[in-house]
Amino acid sequence: MRAAVVRTFGGPESVEVVESELPEPGARQIRIKVAGAALNPVDLGVRAGFFGGAGKQVGLGWDVAGTVDAVGVATVWSVGDQVVALHGGVAKALGTHAEYVVVDTDAVAKAPVTVDAVHAATLPLNALTAVQALDLLELTEGQSLLVTGAAGAVGGFAVQLAAHRGVSVTGLAREGDEEFVRSLGAAGFTTTVAAGAFDAVLDAAVLAEAALEGVRDGGAYVGVRPGAHPGSVRGVRTASVAVNADGARLAELAGLVDEGALTLRVADTYALDSVSKAHARLEEGGVRGRLVLVP
Repeated sequence: MRAAVVRTFGGPESVEVVESELPEPGARQIRIKVAGAALNPVDLGVRAGFFGGAGKQVGLGWDVAGTVDAVGVATVWSVGDQVVALHGGVAKALGTHAEYVVVDTDAVAKAPVTVDAVHAATLPLNALTAVQALDLLELTEGQSLLVTGAAGAVGGFAVQLAAHRGVSVTGLAREGDEEFVRSLGAAGFTTTVAAGAFDAVLDAAVLAEAALEGVRDGGAYVGVRPGAHPGSVRGVRTASVAVNADGARLAELAGLVDEGALTLRVADTYALDSVSKAHARLEEGGVRGRLVLVP
C-alpha cells in the first residue's frame, strides 16, 4: 500500500508517499480501507519535528473513515462495516494518511449514515477533542461558556455540543464569522474577551491568559493544547484536554451528526499523491472546514 510519511522534518515538500507493507490486524484490531482521512494542524507539527522522532519514519494522520477490510480476533466488527476512528499518536510509523490503516477496536465507531466518508473523516479528532474538553469544564444547563476560535474545527464542534447541552454559548471569532457562529447555536458573539463575564472558557484559539480573563472568579478554563494551559488565578480551575480515542463516545457523536445536531465541514479534497499540496494549503491559513485526503 501507499502511505504519507516524513523521514526528514521540514516544510510541505518533506512529506513523502512511500510503498509500505500492508499492515495486518492483531487481537482486538481491525484494518480499514481508507476512504477519507482529514488533515489537521497536528500533522503540520509532526511534519516539522515539533513532537520529535528525528531519524525515524513518522506516519501522518489521525482521522479516518472507510470500510473494514480485515479483522483480528476478539472484535465486534465485520468486513464491510462502514466506520470512523481516531488513530492518535505523534510517533507512529504509519498513520491514517494511507490506503489502509490498522486501529484498535475500541477506537472505532459506526460511521454516520447521513454523510459521505469524506465528511465523516472530519469528525473523530476535532469532535472528540471538543466533547472531552466540555467534560472537563463540567458545565450544567444554563451556565455561560465562551468558546474562542468558534468558527474553527474544534471551536465549531464545541459551540454545537455545548448548545445541545443547554449551555448558553458565546462564540469569539472574527467579525465576518458572526453569522456562521450563530448558525451553530451560539446565543452570543464577540470579537473581544470581556473580563469575568463567563462561567467557563473553552479556549480553542489558544489565547491562554487573554482568554482566562473572561472567566469569573471560581470558574473554569480548558485549553486544547495538552499541558500548555495557564496557571490558576482568582480561584479559576484550569486544565487542558489531551484527546483520547473512545469508540463509544465517537458513536454518540456520529449519532448527533445523523440527528442534525453536528455539522461537518469539508473545505477541499486531495489525492494522496497531492498530500504536500494539502499541507501547503493548510499552512497558508484561512481554511474553513477540513482538508481531506482521498486515497
